[in-house]
Amino acid sequence: MTSWSIFLQQNLSQVQKYIPRSWKKPSPQPLFQQKLSHFEEKLQLDSISLSLKTFANQGNLFKAFESYSFIQNYVSSSTSSYSLLTLHSICSLLICCTTFESFSQGKQLHAHIITLGFEQNHVLVPKLVTFYSKFGHLSDAYVITLNSKKGCSFSWNLLISGYVKYGFWREAISVYKQMVSIGVRTDKFTYPSVLKACGNELDLRFGREVHRSIYASCHEKDYFVQNALVTMYIKFGKLKVAHDLFDKMPVKDVVSWNTMISAYSSKGMWQEAFMLIERMQMNTVTWNVLAGGCLETHNYKGALELISQMRYHGAELDCVTTVIGLSACSQTGFLKVGKEIHGFAVRSCSDGIEIVKNALIIMFSRCNDLGHAHVLFRSTKAKTLTTWNSIIAGCIYLARYDEASFIFREMLSTEVKPNYVTMASILPYCARTMNLFHGKEIHCCIIKQKELRDHLLLWNSLVELYSKSGKMLESQRIFDSMHEKDRVTYTSLIAGYGMQGQGQVALLLFEEMNRRRIKPDYITMVAVLSACSHSGLVVEGQMMFERMVNEYKISPQMEHFACMVNLFGNVGLLNRAAQMIIEMPFKPSHAMLATLIRACRIRGNTHIMEWATTLLDMRTKE
Repeated sequence: MTSWSIFLQQNLSQVQKYIPRSWKKPSPQPLFQQKLSHFEEKLQLDSISLSLKTFANQGNLFKAFESYSFIQNYVSSSTSSYSLLTLHSICSLLICCTTFESFSQGKQLHAHIITLGFEQNHVLVPKLVTFYSKFGHLSDAYVITLNSKKGCSFSWNLLISGYVKYGFWREAISVYKQMVSIGVRTDKFTYPSVLKACGNELDLRFGREVHRSIYASCHEKDYFVQNALVTMYIKFGKLKVAHDLFDKMPVKDVVSWNTMISAYSSKGMWQEAFMLIERMQMNTVTWNVLAGGCLETHNYKGALELISQMRYHGAELDCVTTVIGLSACSQTGFLKVGKEIHGFAVRSCSDGIEIVKNALIIMFSRCNDLGHAHVLFRSTKAKTLTTWNSIIAGCIYLARYDEASFIFREMLSTEVKPNYVTMASILPYCARTMNLFHGKEIHCCIIKQKELRDHLLLWNSLVELYSKSGKMLESQRIFDSMHEKDRVTYTSLIAGYGMQGQGQVALLLFEEMNRRRIKPDYITMVAVLSACSHSGLVVEGQMMFERMVNEYKISPQMEHFACMVNLFGNVGLLNRAAQMIIEMPFKPSHAMLATLIRACRIRGNTHIMEWATTLLDMRTKE
């Protein structure tokens, strides 16, 4: 969190390289063909500024930045002061870069802001914090906030909210503590994010401390703060405290009711939940909000129970209710209930609404009824991107890979353009099935579509695809080109080198992963031990097994023991392999025993082979 932004680390001359040349020097030609009066020039520039704002709102980055270059050229060649015009233009561009996710142009703009001396401007600082937070560059957002005017709480609130958005609860609390320690005044917008961080971090002590601060600062009557307090105590499991706070709220909105009812229903305390429902003035909207709240908290049975109660109380079910019910059925596999909801949708003529039809396709797919899903898909005349994604995801979920591939190709032949959701469904399937030809097609699509290039999941799937297909040069090339890597990235490449018998390379990658402080999981350790097994690295394999238990606190699973048995068997340490099987807390699998028997046959060890064969016969008869 304390790393410095690249722009703030560099001196002014180094920062210049990020700025387009057209912003640095005056235009060699007059920008206006004839000399205009000051009033006429102002009208012209105001017109260009308005065009820039329009282009920015539309997401037309090229035209927006072209307009800015025009303005900047004039300002730099003029003796008049147009700093306010420049400031407004930069604001529009920053909002555009944030909204339409254009990181490189935003970096250029930040560099330019520094050269203009606007880096501490009270209008631009919050927008820069929002920009870097949007892309997950929270360390940059932190430095910008830290170097801004210390009295501005707005930027600090945005920073804390950014950490909370990405689930960095402890860091959010740390930033809040720093904010208070340097004398920045907290307000009603500070507390909801901090309380959420305390709740998710399960930091009861500090949560209570923040609660006391709220009372001291007289913000306890703000209903956003009140809702956040109720939610925090629910996270702590303090339902009585939460209910007391809820009862004291002078104004309760839908969120307040939903929070308490969802808390009780998630604990199976239906009597308390329905007592609150009876107190609440219920209509279709409030019923939907409550059912939707259950859905968000993964209380799918609770959502269906609320829909049932909704019908019992005579509330009108609408398309939102239908989608919530179908989503709950998708997660629980309740096909019969899903069909009942489908029947209601047909009777109410809402089955033709796009979101309902897409929810139906997903529900039937998830409930193992792909036939009905196909019928609905084919009956849809105007298929949207979501419709295509729904049926593709359904086919993948049921391992109907050929059908998914066929539908994906059919989609490419239409005018509908695949997005991240499409690729996130289809690419992992290519990796699992080692469908290299199809995977290469998708690789090309990712390169061509700029908006797909920054998604880590897609690049991880490509590394896995090429690794499993034995194309280690291509896999390594993609790995080296990735700006961001996680545990999955390293695990895929380690597994690839392991399968190719390059165990030493796999171990070097594992050590690099440790240096980057990326913690391995049990899947990573399977890949590492498998690499040792394929390369006959006995000492290294034993050391990694011990590190897994003692250093990483990962309990060995069947797969880890299987790798070790295979390793000992491959190098002829058959007694060690047999001892491993005897001492492990699981019954040996058929594959493990077959591996040992094969190793014994190669080495001519009839004693252990007979023992393993007896065990295998016993397992077969079970």
